Amino acid sequence: MSTPNIILEGYLAGAGDYIPIAQKLKNKNLLATVVPLKWWEWVPTVGGRSIASILEKLDQTVNLELEKTGASKVNIIAHSAGGWLSRIYLGDRPYYDKVWNARPKVAKLICLGTPQRSLEPWSLPNLGFVNDNYPDAFYDDIEYICIAGKSVQGKKSTPKKWLAYSSYELTTGQGDAWGDGIIPIEAAYLDGATNIAIDGVYHSPRSGKWYGSQEVVDIWAKYLL
Repeated sequence: MSTPNIILEGYLAGAGDYIPIAQKLKNKNLLATVVPLKWWEWVPTVGGRSIASILEKLDQTVNLELEKTGASKVNIIAHSAGGWLSRIYLGDRPYYDKVWNARPKVAKLICLGTPQRSLEPWSLPNLGFVNDNYPDAFYDDIEYICIAGKSVQGKKSTPKKWLAYSSYELTTGQGDAWGDGIIPIEAAYLDGATNIAIDGVYHSPRSGKWYGSQEVVDIWAKYLL
């Protein structure tokens, strides 16, 4: 039986931009479902607040797919902040008084342009929690795949490169790094994971070639087989 694939959106993103990814996976005869989020459901999490409401939606989707398919585990494909959020979901320690402990339900976690670490003050409460409790590719029975984009080197020149420089500097302290225009490659990797940088890939679906483009999906979807 094919393992169901659950697609989790990035920060302040709704399901609409990710439905085409699910269709691309279905075209490969893979089961795929997007967590049914609206972008405004992220608003209560702004400023480093609890992301428990998003975890609840993820958990509901995972459980529905397991029940519907009869599978024992799912794969999670998570974009941007969805990646570190999923690492919290796997864990067995209380997050805002609830233990999710989804580890037995998950076979693989594919992170697409996820800031696995950051110096941004708003991100520290949640990223600090996940990296203190579940550092690196923490569970050896889960396969972690981290995909980074290599499209923009941060520089104080053009507006696009300046934006990248500022974002990279906020994330790792090094503005002149390479990354996807928002997340530097270094921050997207986890020690112990399969880490891959793909040339020409941008962070956002509105930037052209991104993590959900066909040629990019073709690369990371191989890890679902």
